[in-house]
Amino acid sequence: MEIFKIISHKKSIVSLVLIFLSFGLNAQSIKPSDAENSFATTIDNKGLNWMQAPDFFPGCSFTVLHGDLSKPNLDFFFKIEANTAVVDHTHNSPERMVLISGDLEVKYEGEKAVVLKAGTYAYGPAGKPHKAKCLDNGPCVLFVAMVDPFDAVPIMKKE
Repeated sequence: MEIFKIISHKKSIVSLVLIFLSFGLNAQSIKPSDAENSFATTIDNKGLNWMQAPDFFPGCSFTVLHGDLSKPNLDFFFKIEANTAVVDHTHNSPERMVLISGDLEVKYEGEKAVVLKAGTYAYGPAGKPHKAKCLDNGPCVLFVAMVDPFDAVPIMKKE
C-alpha cells in the first residue's frame, strides 16, 4: 500500500511540473518585441492630439490615449470648456470615468444630478441617457474607458 501512495504522489508531482513548464513555455513564446509598451501622460502633454468632438458637443474635444475609436477597450480624455453643457446622449458601451480637472455636473435619466470634483470616479451604464455641464471651475477633463467601440447618440427632444 505504501508503494502505491509514493507512486501516486510522484505522478501528481510530475503532472504539476509539466503544467508549470507549459505555462513557462507559453510565456516565453511572447517576444519582448511583440509586447506593448507602457504609457503614461498628463492632460498638459503637448504631444497629445486633441480633436474636436462631434458637432452636437460644441466646446468639447477629445484625445485617444489607448485603443481605436472603432474597436473595444478604448481609453480617452474628454475635455469640456468651462460653462459648457453637454447635450442629452447615450452610448452603446458602459463608461468608467475619472474627473481629472474642473467641476462637472452630471445627470442620468431618472436620477438626481451630481457634481463631480477632480479625482471623482463615475460609472455610466450603457444605453442610459445623460447630460453634463462643466461649471465655471473648468475646463473639465474626464478620463473615460469604454468597453465597446465608441459611439455617442444625441437624444432628440420631442416638441
